[in-house]
Amino acid sequence: MMLTGAQIRMARGYLRLSVREFADASGVSAATIKRMEEVDGVPKAMADNLAKVQQTFEAAGVEFTNGGEPGVKLRRKDPV
Repeated sequence: MMLTGAQIRMARGYLRLSVREFADASGVSAATIKRMEEVDGVPKAMADNLAKVQQTFEAAGVEFTNGGEPGVKLRRKDPV
């Protein structure tokens, strides 16, 4: 699945992380994340950077939806 810049913006917003905080968590530079988020479609970035971004979000409980309307949602946690 290819993430869009909008999905990256939405996911980071869901987690309430600054660009710097997310950069530190993902190992991708803040400048690269900013460039990715500026694109409406799929960012032109190195595949390994996109993979790091996606893996970091998914590890934090974010799910990406695609199809006609790409989006973001938080994974439902099981009741305790």
